[in-house]
Amino acid sequence: MVLRREPTARQMRLGIELRRLREAAGLTAVDAAALLGAGRVQISHIEAGIVGVSEERVRRLASHYACTDEEFIDALVAMATDRTRGWWEEYRGLLPTSFLDLAELDHHAAFLHEVAILYVPGLLQTEDYARAVFSARVPELTDEELELRVQHRLRRQQLRMPYELVIHESALRIRVSDRAASRAQLTKLLGLSEADDITVRVIPFDLDGFARAASAMTYAGGPVPKLDTVVRDVPHGSAFIDSEAQLSAFRTRFRKVEAVSLDPERSRDFIDRLAKEL
Repeated sequence: MVLRREPTARQMRLGIELRRLREAAGLTAVDAAALLGAGRVQISHIEAGIVGVSEERVRRLASHYACTDEEFIDALVAMATDRTRGWWEEYRGLLPTSFLDLAELDHHAAFLHEVAILYVPGLLQTEDYARAVFSARVPELTDEELELRVQHRLRRQQLRMPYELVIHESALRIRVSDRAASRAQLTKLLGLSEADDITVRVIPFDLDGFARAASAMTYAGGPVPKLDTVVRDVPHGSAFIDSEAQLSAFRTRFRKVEAVSLDPERSRDFIDRLAKEL
């Protein structure tokens, strides 16, 4: 049994879901270990994502836990048997793990819903915009650290999935760099908004209902709703939220934010006007 020194967020999520199933069934780690003919420590390691678990064991545990949601079980099996070594692994040891976990989340997401208040989201940033954002970090990054972050961000943008963004006017107006960089960023955002898989909606300053959009978030859709994830920025990086109660609250929050925003066509007109003002 090889222990993982640094399990990924996806590996830890699998363990969390298996623990939730066990607890919902009213079983202890000792009970689960007995069902597999294993030790309690091994169950603890599986639930912490420290060791892998086979398809056969995932299905046996789900059966013992009386889980009848076949689609959910199949999704857990896919997580357990996935051997993808994505491009982000090239950055392991070079960037904080939160960068790698975000790229992995993007790769497996069925869709992304995002609310942006102060910055254009990373997946839509120009290189100059991204460099300006990372350059503002305190303490300052070395040139090598800065370039690694910018490079990683641009590589994340190569992925395509249904993406819906609700962005506040403040994020469109704040100049993280100079006038030219801001104009280029708005031009890129305008072009991306024409893509079939990208929807951009704007909340202008003079639109009612801003309180509903007072908090930024990224909502990543999983293979089944139970495996959705919300990402929030925190001082040390990114926080992944996955409890059903919180996911439900964030789904509702996104719908309310979307409801008070401009429609896509009016949003494009709004962004175009701002770009021409620069």
